[in-house]
Amino acid sequence: MKKLSGEEKYIRRRKIRYYKTKFFYYLFGILPLTKKKIVFTAFEGDGGYCCNPRYIAEELLKKKDKFEIVWLVNNMEKQFPNNIKKVKNTFFNRTYHLATAKVWVDNSRKAYGTVKRKKQFYIQTWHSGLGFKPIGKLRGKLFPRIAYLVSEHDSKLADCVTSNSEWCTRLYPEMLLYNGNIIKTGSPRCDILINRREEVYQYIRECYHVPHDVKIALFAPTFRGGSQRGNRQVFTEESTIDFKRLVEALEQKLGGKWYVFLRLHPQLAAKINHFPLTNGATNIIDVSQGDDMNELAAASDVLITDYSSSAFDVINIHMPVFLYADDLDQYTEERGKLLWDMFSLPFSVAKNNDELVQNIAKFNAEEYKKKLDKFYQEHGVLEDGRASERVVDVIEEWLEKN
Repeated sequence: MKKLSGEEKYIRRRKIRYYKTKFFYYLFGILPLTKKKIVFTAFEGDGGYCCNPRYIAEELLKKKDKFEIVWLVNNMEKQFPNNIKKVKNTFFNRTYHLATAKVWVDNSRKAYGTVKRKKQFYIQTWHSGLGFKPIGKLRGKLFPRIAYLVSEHDSKLADCVTSNSEWCTRLYPEMLLYNGNIIKTGSPRCDILINRREEVYQYIRECYHVPHDVKIALFAPTFRGGSQRGNRQVFTEESTIDFKRLVEALEQKLGGKWYVFLRLHPQLAAKINHFPLTNGATNIIDVSQGDDMNELAAASDVLITDYSSSAFDVINIHMPVFLYADDLDQYTEERGKLLWDMFSLPFSVAKNNDELVQNIAKFNAEEYKKKLDKFYQEHGVLEDGRASERVVDVIEEWLEKN
Protein backbone atom coordinates (compact mmCIF):
# COMPACT_ATOMS: atom_id res chain seq x y z
CA MET A 1 0.00 0.00 0.00
CA LYS A 2 1.41 3.37 -1.04
CA LYS A 3 2.41 5.58 1.85
CA LEU A 4 0.71 8.99 1.83
CA SER A 5 2.84 12.13 1.78
CA GLY A 6 2.45 14.81 4.44
CA GLU A 7 0.50 16.96 1.96
CA GLU A 8 -1.83 14.08 1.07
CA LYS A 9 -2.51 13.36 4.76
CA TYR A 10 -3.27 17.02 5.36
CA ILE A 11 -5.68 17.16 2.39
CA ARG A 12 -7.40 14.02 3.64
CA ARG A 13 -7.96 15.65 7.05
CA ARG A 14 -9.27 18.81 5.40
CA LYS A 15 -11.69 16.80 3.27
CA ILE A 16 -13.10 15.08 6.37
CA ARG A 17 -13.69 18.54 7.87
CA TYR A 18 -15.15 19.62 4.52
CA TYR A 19 -17.96 17.04 4.71
CA LYS A 20 -18.62 17.76 8.39
CA THR A 21 -18.86 21.47 7.59
CA LYS A 22 -21.29 20.85 4.72
CA PHE A 23 -23.49 18.71 6.98
CA PHE A 24 -24.01 21.55 9.48
CA TYR A 25 -24.68 24.10 6.72
CA TYR A 26 -27.42 21.84 5.38
CA LEU A 27 -28.73 21.43 8.93
CA PHE A 28 -28.87 25.20 9.57
CA GLY A 29 -30.23 25.62 6.06
CA ILE A 30 -33.59 24.42 7.36
CA LEU A 31 -33.94 27.78 9.13
CA PRO A 32 -35.55 30.71 7.29
CA LEU A 33 -33.38 33.41 5.73
CA THR A 34 -33.31 36.78 7.48
CA LYS A 35 -34.09 39.19 4.67
CA LYS A 36 -32.22 42.21 6.11
CA LYS A 37 -29.14 40.33 7.39
CA ILE A 38 -25.76 40.87 5.74
CA VAL A 39 -22.74 39.00 7.13
CA PHE A 40 -19.25 40.48 6.83
CA THR A 41 -15.85 38.86 7.30
CA ALA A 42 -12.33 40.21 6.77
CA PHE A 43 -9.13 38.18 6.55
CA GLU A 44 -10.85 34.99 7.76
CA GLY A 45 -11.90 36.75 10.95
CA ASP A 46 -8.40 38.01 11.81
CA GLY A 47 -9.20 41.47 10.48
CA GLY A 48 -11.25 43.85 12.57
CA TYR A 49 -13.26 46.69 11.04
CA CYS A 50 -11.07 46.98 7.96
CA CYS A 51 -10.34 46.72 4.26
CA ASN A 52 -13.02 46.70 1.55
CA PRO A 53 -15.76 45.24 3.77
CA ARG A 54 -15.43 48.15 6.23
CA TYR A 55 -16.20 50.81 3.65
CA ILE A 56 -19.07 48.83 2.18
CA ALA A 57 -20.51 48.51 5.68
CA GLU A 58 -20.11 52.25 6.25
CA GLU A 59 -22.08 52.93 3.09
CA LEU A 60 -24.80 50.49 4.16
CA LEU A 61 -25.02 52.16 7.57
CA LYS A 62 -26.03 55.37 5.82
CA LYS A 63 -29.27 53.57 5.02
CA LYS A 64 -30.00 53.70 8.78
CA ASP A 65 -32.02 50.67 9.90
CA LYS A 66 -32.55 49.18 6.48
CA PHE A 67 -30.07 46.33 7.11
CA GLU A 68 -28.93 44.10 9.96
CA ILE A 69 -25.13 43.94 9.73
CA VAL A 70 -23.32 41.04 11.39
CA TRP A 71 -19.50 40.92 11.52
CA LEU A 72 -17.63 37.67 12.23
CA VAL A 73 -14.40 38.37 14.10
CA ASN A 74 -11.85 36.21 15.92
CA ASN A 75 -10.84 38.81 18.52
CA MET A 76 -13.90 40.16 20.32
CA GLU A 77 -11.87 43.10 21.66
CA LYS A 78 -11.93 44.64 18.18
CA GLN A 79 -14.01 47.80 18.06
CA PHE A 80 -16.98 48.24 15.73
CA PRO A 81 -19.74 50.84 15.35
CA ASN A 82 -22.64 50.25 17.72
CA ASN A 83 -25.04 49.40 14.90
CA ILE A 84 -22.88 46.49 13.70
CA LYS A 85 -23.43 43.21 15.55
CA LYS A 86 -20.02 41.78 16.45
CA VAL A 87 -20.06 37.96 16.64
CA LYS A 88 -17.28 35.60 17.70
CA ASN A 89 -16.13 33.68 14.63
CA THR A 90 -16.65 30.19 16.01
CA PHE A 91 -17.70 27.31 13.78
CA PHE A 92 -21.34 27.25 14.91
CA ASN A 93 -21.73 31.04 15.00
CA ARG A 94 -20.29 31.30 11.52
CA THR A 95 -22.39 28.47 10.16
CA TYR A 96 -25.61 29.80 11.69
CA HIS A 97 -25.20 33.40 10.51
CA LEU A 98 -23.98 32.54 7.01
CA ALA A 99 -26.74 29.95 6.59
CA THR A 100 -29.46 32.45 7.53
CA ALA A 101 -28.19 35.70 5.97
CA LYS A 102 -29.41 37.06 2.67
CA VAL A 103 -26.01 38.53 1.68
CA TRP A 104 -22.34 37.73 2.39
CA VAL A 105 -19.46 40.20 1.98
CA ASP A 106 -15.87 38.99 2.33
CA ASN A 107 -12.32 39.93 1.32
CA SER A 108 -10.85 36.45 1.71
CA ARG A 109 -11.83 32.82 1.24
CA LYS A 110 -14.76 31.14 2.93
CA ALA A 111 -14.02 27.99 4.93
CA TYR A 112 -13.71 24.85 2.84
CA GLY A 113 -17.12 23.17 2.93
CA THR A 114 -19.23 26.32 3.27
CA VAL A 115 -22.60 25.95 1.55
CA LYS A 116 -24.56 28.81 -0.01
CA ARG A 117 -28.31 28.55 -0.49
CA LYS A 118 -30.07 29.43 -3.75
CA LYS A 119 -31.59 32.68 -2.49
CA GLN A 120 -28.33 34.02 -1.01
CA PHE A 121 -25.90 36.49 -2.59
CA TYR A 122 -22.11 36.40 -2.04
CA ILE A 123 -19.98 39.35 -3.13
CA GLN A 124 -16.24 38.73 -2.99
CA THR A 125 -14.22 41.98 -2.69
CA TRP A 126 -10.79 40.36 -2.35
CA HIS A 127 -8.07 42.11 -0.33
CA SER A 128 -6.00 43.56 -3.13
CA GLY A 129 -6.55 45.11 -6.50
CA LEU A 130 -3.38 45.62 -8.43
CA GLY A 131 -0.62 43.78 -6.61
CA PHE A 132 2.85 42.27 -6.77
CA LYS A 133 2.33 38.77 -5.43
CA PRO A 134 1.34 35.87 -7.70
CA ILE A 135 -1.94 34.34 -6.60
CA GLY A 136 -3.71 31.16 -7.59
CA LYS A 137 -2.66 29.53 -10.85
CA LEU A 138 -0.16 32.31 -11.43
CA ARG A 139 1.98 30.68 -8.75
CA GLY A 140 2.48 27.69 -11.04
CA LYS A 141 3.95 24.66 -9.26
CA LEU A 142 4.19 26.66 -6.02
CA PHE A 143 0.38 26.77 -5.75
CA PRO A 144 -0.43 24.09 -3.12
CA ARG A 145 -3.11 21.55 -3.86
CA ILE A 146 -5.14 22.43 -0.75
CA ALA A 147 -5.01 26.12 -1.68
CA TYR A 148 -6.35 25.20 -5.11
CA LEU A 149 -9.24 23.25 -3.58
CA VAL A 150 -10.16 26.03 -1.14
CA SER A 151 -9.92 28.72 -3.84
CA GLU A 152 -11.96 26.72 -6.32
CA HIS A 153 -14.63 26.02 -3.68
CA ASP A 154 -14.93 29.67 -2.66
CA SER A 155 -15.04 30.93 -6.24
CA LYS A 156 -17.90 28.58 -7.06
CA LEU A 157 -19.86 30.15 -4.19
CA ALA A 158 -19.28 33.76 -5.27
CA ASP A 159 -21.96 35.54 -7.31
CA CYS A 160 -19.65 38.40 -8.24
CA VAL A 161 -16.14 39.70 -7.64
CA THR A 162 -15.26 43.39 -7.52
CA SER A 163 -12.37 44.79 -9.55
CA ASN A 164 -10.58 48.13 -9.63
CA SER A 165 -8.96 47.86 -13.08
CA GLU A 166 -8.90 46.23 -16.47
CA TRP A 167 -5.69 44.56 -15.27
CA CYS A 168 -7.51 42.81 -12.41
CA THR A 169 -10.52 41.89 -14.53
CA ARG A 170 -8.19 40.22 -17.02
CA LEU A 171 -6.16 38.27 -14.44
CA TYR A 172 -8.79 37.32 -11.85
CA PRO A 173 -9.86 34.12 -13.66
CA GLU A 174 -6.31 32.79 -13.19
CA MET A 175 -5.62 34.47 -9.84
CA LEU A 176 -8.89 33.63 -8.11
CA LEU A 177 -9.97 30.63 -10.18
CA TYR A 178 -13.11 32.61 -10.92
CA ASN A 179 -14.98 32.74 -14.21
CA GLY A 180 -18.17 34.46 -13.12
CA ASN A 181 -19.36 38.05 -12.96
CA ILE A 182 -16.52 40.55 -12.40
CA ILE A 183 -17.74 44.09 -11.72
CA LYS A 184 -15.43 47.07 -12.08
CA THR A 185 -16.38 49.16 -9.06
CA GLY A 186 -13.04 50.44 -7.78
CA SER A 187 -11.67 49.50 -4.34
CA PRO A 188 -13.95 50.53 -1.47
CA ARG A 189 -10.93 50.72 0.83
CA CYS A 190 -9.45 53.46 -1.36
CA ASP A 191 -12.47 55.73 -0.92
CA ILE A 192 -11.07 57.06 2.36
CA LEU A 193 -7.87 58.18 0.61
CA ILE A 194 -9.81 60.22 -1.90
CA ASN A 195 -12.73 61.51 0.17
CA ARG A 196 -11.54 61.88 3.75
CA ARG A 197 -7.78 62.29 3.79
CA GLU A 198 -7.66 65.72 5.41
CA GLU A 199 -9.95 64.65 8.24
CA VAL A 200 -8.14 61.33 8.89
CA TYR A 201 -4.71 62.98 8.62
CA GLN A 202 -5.39 64.89 11.85
CA TYR A 203 -7.52 62.23 13.54
CA ILE A 204 -4.77 59.56 13.46
CA ARG A 205 -2.23 62.00 14.87
CA GLU A 206 -4.54 62.60 17.82
CA CYS A 207 -5.05 58.85 18.31
CA TYR A 208 -1.32 58.15 18.49
CA HIS A 209 -0.35 61.41 20.23
CA VAL A 210 1.75 62.61 17.32
CA PRO A 211 2.20 66.40 16.86
CA HIS A 212 -0.05 67.72 14.09
CA ASP A 213 2.86 69.21 12.13
CA VAL A 214 4.86 65.96 12.08
CA LYS A 215 5.11 63.94 8.85
CA ILE A 216 4.66 60.17 8.86
CA ALA A 217 6.40 57.43 6.90
CA LEU A 218 4.29 54.27 6.99
CA PHE A 219 6.34 51.06 6.82
CA ALA A 220 4.05 48.18 5.83
CA PRO A 221 5.76 44.96 4.73
CA THR A 222 3.61 42.29 3.15
CA PHE A 223 2.28 39.03 4.53
CA ARG A 224 4.74 36.14 4.54
CA GLY A 225 3.77 32.53 4.97
CA GLY A 226 0.25 31.43 4.23
CA SER A 227 -1.15 28.23 2.80
CA GLN A 228 1.78 26.06 1.95
CA ARG A 229 1.65 22.28 1.60
CA GLY A 230 0.47 21.66 5.13
CA ASN A 231 -0.73 23.68 8.09
CA ARG A 232 -0.85 27.44 7.71
CA GLN A 233 2.14 29.31 9.03
CA VAL A 234 2.51 33.02 9.63
CA PHE A 235 5.92 34.41 10.43
CA THR A 236 8.09 37.49 10.34
CA GLU A 237 11.64 38.57 10.96
CA GLU A 238 13.02 41.86 12.18
CA SER A 239 13.33 44.37 9.37
CA THR A 240 16.81 45.22 8.13
CA ILE A 241 15.86 48.84 7.48
CA ASP A 242 17.99 51.38 9.33
CA PHE A 243 15.14 53.59 10.54
CA LYS A 244 17.45 56.28 11.85
CA ARG A 245 19.00 56.72 8.39
CA LEU A 246 15.55 56.55 6.83
CA VAL A 247 14.24 59.41 8.97
CA GLU A 248 17.35 61.51 8.32
CA ALA A 249 17.00 61.00 4.56
CA LEU A 250 13.32 61.99 4.60
CA GLU A 251 13.97 65.08 6.69
CA GLN A 252 16.80 66.15 4.45
CA LYS A 253 14.88 65.62 1.21
CA LEU A 254 11.30 66.55 2.13
CA GLY A 255 11.79 68.74 5.19
CA GLY A 256 9.99 68.78 8.53
CA LYS A 257 10.13 66.35 11.41
CA TRP A 258 9.32 62.70 10.64
CA TYR A 259 7.93 59.73 12.56
CA VAL A 260 7.73 56.13 11.34
CA PHE A 261 4.57 54.04 11.70
CA LEU A 262 5.23 50.28 11.72
CA ARG A 263 2.38 48.20 10.33
CA LEU A 264 2.12 44.40 10.24
CA HIS A 265 -0.32 42.56 7.97
CA PRO A 266 -3.65 41.89 9.82
CA GLN A 267 -3.19 38.11 9.82
CA LEU A 268 0.26 38.53 11.33
CA ALA A 269 -0.81 41.21 13.82
CA ALA A 270 -3.45 38.75 15.04
CA LYS A 271 -0.69 36.30 16.02
CA ILE A 272 1.88 38.62 17.63
CA ASN A 273 1.36 41.69 19.79
CA HIS A 274 4.01 44.00 18.41
CA PHE A 275 6.28 44.64 15.47
CA PRO A 276 9.64 42.86 16.02
CA LEU A 277 12.16 45.66 16.37
CA THR A 278 15.27 45.83 18.53
CA ASN A 279 17.48 48.42 16.87
CA GLY A 280 16.52 51.18 19.30
CA ALA A 281 15.40 53.76 16.74
CA THR A 282 13.40 56.72 18.07
CA ASN A 283 10.22 58.38 16.77
CA ILE A 284 8.80 54.98 15.84
CA ILE A 285 5.25 53.90 16.66
CA ASP A 286 3.87 50.38 16.23
CA VAL A 287 0.40 50.73 14.72
CA SER A 288 -0.05 47.05 13.86
CA GLN A 289 -3.06 46.65 16.12
CA GLY A 290 -4.92 49.43 14.34
CA ASP A 291 -7.54 47.68 12.25
CA ASP A 292 -7.53 49.49 8.94
CA MET A 293 -4.45 49.89 6.78
CA ASN A 294 -5.92 52.56 4.52
CA GLU A 295 -7.00 54.72 7.44
CA LEU A 296 -3.34 54.75 8.50
CA ALA A 297 -2.26 55.35 4.90
CA ALA A 298 -4.56 58.37 4.64
CA ALA A 299 -2.71 59.87 7.61
CA SER A 300 0.74 59.23 6.14
CA ASP A 301 3.01 61.20 3.83
CA VAL A 302 5.20 58.39 2.47
CA LEU A 303 4.78 54.62 2.15
CA ILE A 304 7.65 52.15 2.38
CA THR A 305 6.85 48.54 1.58
CA ASP A 306 8.21 45.49 -0.17
CA TYR A 307 5.53 43.56 -2.08
CA SER A 308 2.32 44.88 -0.53
CA SER A 309 -0.59 45.90 -2.75
CA SER A 310 -0.89 48.99 -0.53
CA ALA A 311 1.65 50.59 -2.86
CA PHE A 312 -0.99 50.61 -5.60
CA ASP A 313 -3.60 52.05 -3.22
CA VAL A 314 -1.74 55.15 -2.08
CA ILE A 315 -0.68 56.25 -5.52
CA ASN A 316 -4.30 57.31 -6.01
CA ILE A 317 -3.28 60.42 -4.06
CA HIS A 318 0.22 60.50 -5.60
CA MET A 319 1.86 59.54 -2.32
CA PRO A 320 5.58 58.78 -2.67
CA VAL A 321 6.25 55.03 -2.48
CA PHE A 322 9.70 53.60 -1.89
CA LEU A 323 10.06 49.84 -2.31
CA TYR A 324 12.53 48.07 -0.03
CA ALA A 325 13.03 44.51 -1.28
CA ASP A 326 16.15 43.18 0.40
CA ASP A 327 14.95 39.56 -0.02
CA LEU A 328 13.65 39.80 -3.59
CA ASP A 329 15.39 36.66 -4.87
CA GLN A 330 14.42 34.54 -1.87
CA TYR A 331 10.85 35.81 -1.86
CA THR A 332 10.23 35.05 -5.54
CA GLU A 333 11.79 31.61 -5.13
CA GLU A 334 9.36 30.79 -2.31
CA ARG A 335 6.29 32.64 -3.57
CA GLY A 336 6.68 32.57 -7.34
CA LYS A 337 7.49 35.11 -10.04
CA LEU A 338 6.06 38.54 -9.23
CA LEU A 339 3.27 39.90 -11.42
CA TRP A 340 5.35 42.91 -12.39
CA ASP A 341 8.95 43.65 -13.15
CA MET A 342 9.44 45.84 -10.07
CA PHE A 343 12.04 47.95 -11.82
CA SER A 344 9.59 48.89 -14.60
CA LEU A 345 7.04 50.40 -12.20
CA PRO A 346 6.76 54.08 -11.21
CA PHE A 347 8.36 53.24 -7.83
CA SER A 348 12.05 53.18 -6.98
CA VAL A 349 13.38 49.84 -5.69
CA ALA A 350 16.09 49.40 -3.06
CA LYS A 351 17.76 46.17 -1.99
CA ASN A 352 19.67 47.71 0.91
CA ASN A 353 19.76 50.81 3.11
CA ASP A 354 22.26 52.67 0.92
CA GLU A 355 19.98 52.33 -2.11
CA LEU A 356 16.93 53.36 -0.10
CA VAL A 357 18.61 56.56 1.07
CA GLN A 358 19.78 57.28 -2.48
CA ASN A 359 16.27 56.74 -3.89
CA ILE A 360 14.79 59.19 -1.40
CA ALA A 361 17.46 61.76 -2.24
CA LYS A 362 16.74 61.42 -5.99
CA PHE A 363 12.94 61.55 -5.70
CA ASN A 364 11.29 63.98 -8.14
CA ALA A 365 7.61 64.62 -7.36
CA GLU A 366 6.71 66.00 -10.80
CA GLU A 367 8.23 63.09 -12.72
CA TYR A 368 6.66 60.63 -10.28
CA LYS A 369 3.17 62.05 -10.83
CA LYS A 370 3.53 61.78 -14.61
CA LYS A 371 4.58 58.13 -14.30
CA LEU A 372 1.63 57.35 -12.05
CA ASP A 373 -0.93 58.97 -14.34
CA LYS A 374 0.47 57.06 -17.30
CA PHE A 375 0.43 53.79 -15.36
CA TYR A 376 -3.21 54.19 -14.30
CA GLN A 377 -4.31 55.04 -17.81
CA GLU A 378 -2.47 52.06 -19.33
CA HIS A 379 -4.07 49.57 -16.93
CA GLY A 380 -7.59 50.98 -16.82
CA VAL A 381 -7.66 51.79 -13.12
CA LEU A 382 -10.90 53.11 -11.60
CA GLU A 383 -10.47 54.82 -8.22
CA ASP A 384 -12.70 57.88 -7.86
CA GLY A 385 -13.95 57.60 -4.28
CA ARG A 386 -17.29 56.02 -5.24
CA ALA A 387 -16.44 52.31 -5.06
CA SER A 388 -18.38 51.63 -1.85
CA GLU A 389 -21.43 53.32 -3.33
CA ARG A 390 -21.24 51.14 -6.44
CA VAL A 391 -20.94 47.92 -4.41
CA VAL A 392 -23.95 48.86 -2.26
CA ASP A 393 -25.91 49.59 -5.44
CA VAL A 394 -25.12 46.04 -6.61
CA ILE A 395 -26.31 44.59 -3.28
CA GLU A 396 -29.52 46.64 -3.23
CA GLU A 397 -30.31 45.84 -6.84
CA TRP A 398 -29.97 42.12 -6.16
CA LEU A 399 -32.11 42.32 -3.03
CA GLU A 400 -34.85 44.15 -4.93
CA LYS A 401 -34.91 41.46 -7.58
CA ASN A 402 -34.92 38.65 -5.02
